[in-house]
Amino acid sequence: MSEQLTRRAALGVAGLTGLAGITGCAGGSGPETPVNLSGKEAAKVADVPVGGGRLNGELKLLVTQPTEGVFKVFTSRCPHQGCGVSTPKDGLADCPCHGSEFDITDGSVKKGPAKTGLREYPAEVKNGAVVVL
Repeated sequence: MSEQLTRRAALGVAGLTGLAGITGCAGGSGPETPVNLSGKEAAKVADVPVGGGRLNGELKLLVTQPTEGVFKVFTSRCPHQGCGVSTPKDGLADCPCHGSEFDITDGSVKKGPAKTGLREYPAEVKNGAVVVL
């Protein structure tokens, strides 16, 4: 009988361990929100093409220049499940995981499954760089 309890206990621990792993993964899904981006350089102005953008992997940001001299800063994480979006092409940044597409002008969803757009951060150009306010 004690052997059976031991097996049950072991199976219970294995089950809880597996559940913790699933919970850990689920907790990691969705977009990550950086703690404090204020004052951080998102990109050099010269590195952000007009009509396109540049990814900052360290800060998990997407910096775009929809029209000459206008810079936008968004999270680079898809709000659907937190995958990183790709470098913009043809005015859109896409999520390679599930196919969502986002407009580089305002971060809005152009194609789902994402239901909300990319989070935008206020920014300004300072000394040749796009800096998050």
